[in-house]
Amino acid sequence: MPRSSRLLLALAGVLYLSAFARDRVESWIDATVLPPVLAETSVEMRDRNGSLLRSFPVEDGIWRMRPGPVDPAFAAMLIRYEDKRFWSHAGVDPLAMVRAATQTLWNGRAVSGGSTLTMQVARLIEDGSTGRWSGKIRQMRVALALEQRLNKQQILNLYLTHAPYGGNLEGIRAGARAWFGKDPNRLTPAQAALLVALPQSPEARRPDRNREAARNARDRVLRRMHRYGALSDPELRSALTEAVPLEMRPFPRLAPHLTERARRQSPGAETHDLTLDAQLQAQLEPLVAKAAARAGSSVSGALVVADHRSGEVLASVGSSGYRDARQGFVDMTRALRSPGSTLKPLVYGLAFDQGLVHPETLISDSPVMFGRYAPRNFDGVFRGEVRVRDALQMSLNIPVVRLTHELGPVRVMAALRKAGTNPELKGGRPGLAISLGGVGLSLIDLVQLYAALAAGGQGPVLHHGVLSQPGQTERILSDTSAWQIGDILAGLTPPQGAPSKGLAYKTGTSYGHRDAWAIGFDGQHVIGVWLGRADGTPVPGAFGGDLAAPLLFEAFGHLTPEFTPLRPPPPATLMVGAAQLPPPLQRFRPRAAVFQDDVSAPRLLFPPENAVLETDGTALTIKLRGGVGPFSVLANGTPVATGKYHHEFDIPNPGPGHAALVVVDAEGQSDRVTVRID
Repeated sequence: MPRSSRLLLALAGVLYLSAFARDRVESWIDATVLPPVLAETSVEMRDRNGSLLRSFPVEDGIWRMRPGPVDPAFAAMLIRYEDKRFWSHAGVDPLAMVRAATQTLWNGRAVSGGSTLTMQVARLIEDGSTGRWSGKIRQMRVALALEQRLNKQQILNLYLTHAPYGGNLEGIRAGARAWFGKDPNRLTPAQAALLVALPQSPEARRPDRNREAARNARDRVLRRMHRYGALSDPELRSALTEAVPLEMRPFPRLAPHLTERARRQSPGAETHDLTLDAQLQAQLEPLVAKAAARAGSSVSGALVVADHRSGEVLASVGSSGYRDARQGFVDMTRALRSPGSTLKPLVYGLAFDQGLVHPETLISDSPVMFGRYAPRNFDGVFRGEVRVRDALQMSLNIPVVRLTHELGPVRVMAALRKAGTNPELKGGRPGLAISLGGVGLSLIDLVQLYAALAAGGQGPVLHHGVLSQPGQTERILSDTSAWQIGDILAGLTPPQGAPSKGLAYKTGTSYGHRDAWAIGFDGQHVIGVWLGRADGTPVPGAFGGDLAAPLLFEAFGHLTPEFTPLRPPPPATLMVGAAQLPPPLQRFRPRAAVFQDDVSAPRLLFPPENAVLETDGTALTIKLRGGVGPFSVLANGTPVATGKYHHEFDIPNPGPGHAALVVVDAEGQSDRVTVRID
């Protein structure tokens, strides 16, 4: 056979064997069983601007985060350093393997690796070894299979998700956040070089354990980039002088109570976009912690900030510290507590709408009994007739209970529910004490209520999810009454040292000093503050005005802008003094009394107003007209006679000096005179 024929026959045989081998290799690759490539990644909580509030580790406490946007310069540096033919090879780079083998034979040790990025991905997703030929062959097979089933960008994303960065860190985002406290979308050349070098020996090169090894590995990457022309001389010099991080930075853990609740509400979501402002949240959490520490070693605190125009919750601090010894794990924004005096503005607003009173109406702050219930002011003092405006600003108990009795506690409860709150009673029907805190409400409930007041009597339902579709609360007050309440509360004196701004606010202290409250609003924001013990134990000497109000004003100081002006009065607002009011609004009288003759109410006929009585210490005679027995009489706030059914009787002499005598009948109606006893 001629030589040329033999050559042609040999060439045909080689081509046949190559085709046969190629078919066998392709069948071998097609039969590859790939490990799962959709690994679990950390659930992330992001604020209104996309900033990370908190992320949750995956199994075994590993931080594995989705890559997200990555600095193109880092990706280019990674590929140029690790696998410069990444975009063109089929998963295995024969040239790189030959180079690595030659360098190993020449130097007697491994100088460079022949693994492609795809082969490294194969090792990472299988958690395999590279120390044996069987392991290397398995990586090559998986790499070839990955290249057939995924595109290059998907393979690169797998590397950026699984690459180890020391300790329990996996993926470029976890590495960049732990070592530099930032996402990898904007990295300096020195930062990018360290993140390129770390995955090759993540434990040996950890900056917090072997700073020199980390620096040397980083600098090798930088110098090679300089040789490739990717870095200029000045850029190289600057990068080589940049400090290597000394320790891992903690991952953000802002709003732990709210983020955990959001995760429970949507357990399948990988990313939660919340309405919170991460910067504001980070400022307010230590503010609450400091205020609680000043109040006592066992005192916790909570705070909620919301935009009453949109209903968005901008900050939520559930305790003074999630891991502290003050039961910090309890979310005190949701805990049911007694709201103290913070419901009084609602009662007055309802009374305005019912035409019972006006801010300038006179109302009696004198002893009164409703059955067996005899409300008293916090300081035990009776002030006689006062303006409704002053009664609310001084947070007097007796006037608001009178109005609650006239409105009916059921109406107050209905208004609370219309406002979007969830009030709870221990049992039975609501009583008159509801207006003094005799009902269970949470801090978020109170912020919801005051958001409705601030928004003109009807506002949006508070929400913390960006994608939420919030509804509106039912209307609880007219626009005019809501403005009048805000105008009265804006007249309160700010805490000592606080700026004198147009902030409408109310404080409250629950029975036994268990809860100290302060809720306030301006033209845009509403903030609620609670301080107390999570277990409900009293905090002696705790008052809302002393503990919570200063924190409220401090919190407003962190808003942008700090204070938004309150809205102007609606056109229908009646702004006159008491003398210019219609006669029925000049002085509060129960509706039943309006349709009765004056004699139905008790009147002190003797002694008359401003009388001077000369006695020798003997009893004083009281003469009445009208009213329904039994009658009670108080002298200077102290009961001196009870159970009197006649309209003339004696009472003990209160002693020399001025005496305020008050008579109260069985219907809670009263009369008062001031006399002088010589």
